[in-house]
Amino acid sequence: MDKLLDMFNYGFMVRAIIVGSLVSLCASLLGVTMVLKRFSMIGDGLSHVGFAALAAAAAAGVAPIKFAIPICIVAAFLILRISNNSKIKGDQIIAIVCSGALAIGVMIVSMSKGMNTDVNNYMFGSILALSRDDTILCIVLSAVVLVTFAVFFNKIFAVTFDENFSRATGVKAGFYNGILAVLTALTVVVGMKMMGALLISSLIIFPCLSSMRICKKYKKVVLLSAIISIVCFMAGITVSFLKSTPAGASVVCANIIVFAVFSGISALKKIRK
Repeated sequence: MDKLLDMFNYGFMVRAIIVGSLVSLCASLLGVTMVLKRFSMIGDGLSHVGFAALAAAAAAGVAPIKFAIPICIVAAFLILRISNNSKIKGDQIIAIVCSGALAIGVMIVSMSKGMNTDVNNYMFGSILALSRDDTILCIVLSAVVLVTFAVFFNKIFAVTFDENFSRATGVKAGFYNGILAVLTALTVVVGMKMMGALLISSLIIFPCLSSMRICKKYKKVVLLSAIISIVCFMAGITVSFLKSTPAGASVVCANIIVFAVFSGISALKKIRK
């Protein structure tokens, strides 16, 4: 217990807990909508775009997060717009973006300084990578995501379940899809430093899928997803501190365990019925 409490005496751990909890909450809320709209892998696509942007920022010597935010927002808009207005479906365009952006990022790194420590941190995540300025920026961006999601909750709900009906009733579906794109891009960029480009999408997918095993109503799924996400993050970060395991991987493993448990509970309920 003393060692567990000692975790809060380290500045980098406090920063990681604050940012990680906020990112987990944002990702879980947006994840429900993205999964229901069959865009569950958009986080993966945007994280690869973010990696390319961060590699370019490192090569140019500019602030990485501030450089990556507008690029990821534009990429999110393009993914949604192309999938809605062409024969290329959502999963296909995301696959194209994933492979293309990752290739561009690796090329930029190879032609500049090589695979340095900073780029590795963005790719695989590191709780040591969060500076004080990064923490403040992440808190501000997370607050923007949470407040915006709460304000437009009803409209997002309508667009999520029946976009065509929403348009017919006067809801500007394109506008709210755009909001979702911006919020997802912000969440991905904020979470990349700690979770890494290869693992950030798990925060969007796993809590939602776990809660869907138990709950059937949208609001209950959103609430349970948020709880699961924060609990899994705290469990993962604690294991990371105590056992010196990678933070991002530890959080994902915690989510996998919860998903397996909830899937088992769901299966037992079906057997009883």
